[in-house]
Amino acid sequence: MNITLQANNIRIDPPYWFSGMKNGALQLLLSAPGIGRADVSVSHPGAALTGIARPYSPNYLFVCLDVSRAEPGLIPLHISLGGTRRTVMYELRRRAEGSAQRQGFTPADVLYLVMPDRFAQGRHGCAHASGLKPYKTDRSEPSLRHGGDLEGLRRHLDYIADLGVTAIWLTPIFENNNPDIGLTSSYHGYAVTDFYRVDPRLGSMDDYRRLVGEAHRHGLKVVMDLVFNHCGACHPWAADPPERDWFNHPVATMPPEATAASPAYVQTNYRLTPTVDPYAADVDLDETTRGWFAPQMPDLNQHNPRLMAYLTQQSKWWIEASGADGIRMDTYPYAFADAMAAWAREINEEYPRLGVVGETWVAEPAFTAAWQRGSAIARTETHLKSVMDFALFERLNMAKGEETDGWAAGLNRIYNTLAYDYLYPEPQNVLAFIDNHDTDRFLGTGRDAATLRQALALLLFIRRTPQIYYGTEILMNGTKARTDGDVRRDFPGGFPGDGPGAFTPEGRTRQENQMHSWLRRLLSWRRASPLIAEGTMKQFIPQGGVYVVHRALGNRRALLVLNGTSHPATYRAARYAEVVPPGTMAREVTTGRTYRPDRDIKLSPRQTLVLEIIKY
Repeated sequence: MNITLQANNIRIDPPYWFSGMKNGALQLLLSAPGIGRADVSVSHPGAALTGIARPYSPNYLFVCLDVSRAEPGLIPLHISLGGTRRTVMYELRRRAEGSAQRQGFTPADVLYLVMPDRFAQGRHGCAHASGLKPYKTDRSEPSLRHGGDLEGLRRHLDYIADLGVTAIWLTPIFENNNPDIGLTSSYHGYAVTDFYRVDPRLGSMDDYRRLVGEAHRHGLKVVMDLVFNHCGACHPWAADPPERDWFNHPVATMPPEATAASPAYVQTNYRLTPTVDPYAADVDLDETTRGWFAPQMPDLNQHNPRLMAYLTQQSKWWIEASGADGIRMDTYPYAFADAMAAWAREINEEYPRLGVVGETWVAEPAFTAAWQRGSAIARTETHLKSVMDFALFERLNMAKGEETDGWAAGLNRIYNTLAYDYLYPEPQNVLAFIDNHDTDRFLGTGRDAATLRQALALLLFIRRTPQIYYGTEILMNGTKARTDGDVRRDFPGGFPGDGPGAFTPEGRTRQENQMHSWLRRLLSWRRASPLIAEGTMKQFIPQGGVYVVHRALGNRRALLVLNGTSHPATYRAARYAEVVPPGTMAREVTTGRTYRPDRDIKLSPRQTLVLEIIKY
């Protein structure tokens, strides 16, 4: 069969690459009908062809290069197929100066989690994007797209920076070209159909670069959300996988036609404990790591070395191409641990200061700690810098509805959880949160500002890297019992027709302004001092319903005092004499009021005091 080849019909991933990378190996994935039969040669000083792999599908070709000595410029790829010869010019761009040493998020930062579709609308989200499968923008439907975009987010960077956070974590911005029908709706971004394209409903690559650049000028870092465990059902791979083992448990008819009732379909059991269980049954571990996250999300096989090279390069490409400062990796333990460890090691070698956090959704400190790099309890080295603290999240959400007693309830849960910090090699690099886009909002269906202040004060005071979910500062609530969309509601004022919005004091209620101002003052204080990011910590067992945490760095000191009951309580100074000597004076960070923590303090119900020691 004679196949003709058109150079402009050949897709190449990555679309371009960068000179000066520490790892000079480059794997190109060429896609075009019948291209698997092609021959390829390269003619460019410093670029060497190191191999060609013809996978199972005839519509793909892997071309491996060594560009470690290549200067920036165009690399001619001479492709011969079916009697035709075409040359494709592949671009090698100059890497940005200092790129390898970019500073990612650290314990000094506070991340602000945003779902772009639900935050604010600029010039993209309101218009229909051509070339995509049918979708509908309808803000009245919680599970459909609402029209937020990158431009809308960019226009409100002043608001985010003024709040006092220092980094923005965006849920995935990649193309999710799935029909928005029932469960296949993917406004959230986690069903990727093109790993190298910004979803056009959110904007373009230029829009994303502009957002990152302006965020940096506002003093904000940008964290990308990546997905290695699965892709979307409408990714071209689903219909035509490059290799037989590209997916785990492939089914005869790939989604969206396939369902959980398909004979060959295996869904994950959503139980992550088999990944660390020394007694785990093979079937349980297989269901965890090789089962599909959902029928609309085919499970990728990270043990395929070409797939893993593809995904690893994708991580580097986005960092280099956009200027982003960090990575949050979705569903981390659902992927194969050894493959993810190799990925984390390579990212650390290329970007030793980049912020990287993995989603590790088990509410036990021992499980979470085993995934952090340097763990003494892990089976193998993970190389993962940061993990997400679901244990603390769960205990905070349990404690908010309880009275702190003399044993285990209320704020005792926080004390007991933090007591396990000896398990973590780097507790300060554990990402802590009180809610996010996958959980109930902390306020549930209510607006209890007192318990929210206690949770936020803890989050921002202890040895952790904190993350705040958008809208928490204005008392946004919601529960998954209603729908996932209820915890992902639109930010008030971010969309045309909203009227006065919460981006300005005039658009907020009195109660919302009180919470916003309180949090802003606390964030400002945290940002201005290295005490919380670098200091030592000491906690006291709650007594009389009162929980106290002390932080110290050099001659700087601070106390967090919480009344974990719904009735008045007393801070008994004598109990804290080891950290509060006679004559100590303090300023309450959020009110400016002066206190004497060397003396007893009467506390109102659920009162929160963040005391900066000014004399001791």
